[in-house]
Amino acid sequence: MNFTIHGGKAKITCIITIMLCLIFIISACGNSKEVAAEETDSGNNKVQDSVESGSKEDIGEAMAENMNIQNGYTLSSTVEDVINDPCFGDFGRLLFPVDRSVSENMTLEAVSSSSVYVWYNYIDPDKTVEIIQNLHDRAAAGERIFYDIYSEEEKENDPSKEDTGIFFFRGNPGEKFAVVNAGGGFMYVGAMHDSFPHALELSKMGYNSFVLIYRPDDPYNDLAHAISFIYDNAEELGVNPDDYSLWGGSAGARMAATLGNKDALPYFGRSDVPQASAVIMQYTGYSAVSEKDAPTYVCVGTSDGIADWRTMQSRLQSLEALGISTEFHAYQGLPHGFGIGTGTVSEGWINDAVAFWEAQCE
Repeated sequence: MNFTIHGGKAKITCIITIMLCLIFIISACGNSKEVAAEETDSGNNKVQDSVESGSKEDIGEAMAENMNIQNGYTLSSTVEDVINDPCFGDFGRLLFPVDRSVSENMTLEAVSSSSVYVWYNYIDPDKTVEIIQNLHDRAAAGERIFYDIYSEEEKENDPSKEDTGIFFFRGNPGEKFAVVNAGGGFMYVGAMHDSFPHALELSKMGYNSFVLIYRPDDPYNDLAHAISFIYDNAEELGVNPDDYSLWGGSAGARMAATLGNKDALPYFGRSDVPQASAVIMQYTGYSAVSEKDAPTYVCVGTSDGIADWRTMQSRLQSLEALGISTEFHAYQGLPHGFGIGTGTVSEGWINDAVAFWEAQCE
């Protein structure tokens, strides 16, 4: 077992940028002139439809919405802006925790906080904006970014399944895939901090990455369905169905470890789907050990008051004794829920995790 406890303080880089802005105010005199609405090069259908309907109010609202999208998302954009973005169809609401009360009037800066994402730390509002902009841009370019894991009939029979699905961050065609599961204490899904950033970074490395939005009261079933869906549709999705990995933080780490066991998918009726090649876990007190568990990478903070690093280390030592490959990293002073760890002593851990995953595929 590779065992590392990282000490030292995180590097803090302060960049002070001084911007000098010259503002020219040009006054225009004369009578008001009528401005004709024209279809833009982007062909915004909503604007065009409003012009055809003849409603000045609709025209104004549609043009304003189109302008907001063209200008891009910012920290001052609201949850409502995201949910109503046509690029996100009827699934934009799943970008935020549906099991918590989140005001649509909250800005992306305000929503990126521990008051919404309880038990988490180092939540980065700029990352929230980057993730939403990335998804928007790819959807606007015609790329499909969201998939249901249940059929319409299944959702009609059980409406709770409406709150599930997978967001797809594409990597290189034919590359391996990862399924990333956020935590939230099985009370909510903290994806914006605990799985979307991971998937985005993995896609930048070329890996096909999926973020699962699951039901907190039936997480294992939803993850089994997600893995099966990706496996069954690997050709259409353009992913390699073999050597996939399961990732998770906190409650999501329990999900990854459980479904990473060789007997898990057969239990859910899919003995044809191979076992994950690696499980990547962050900050969880999960302690079950089996000779059928997958190779496991772990990272956790030494000041985690929820998941004791010693518990995670002990489990990996037990797996190692069974001949299962492991790697353990404890980061000095970090609390629970540090995510991808930007700006902390753990920054870059995701590269170690990917190297571990690749090693299991050789």
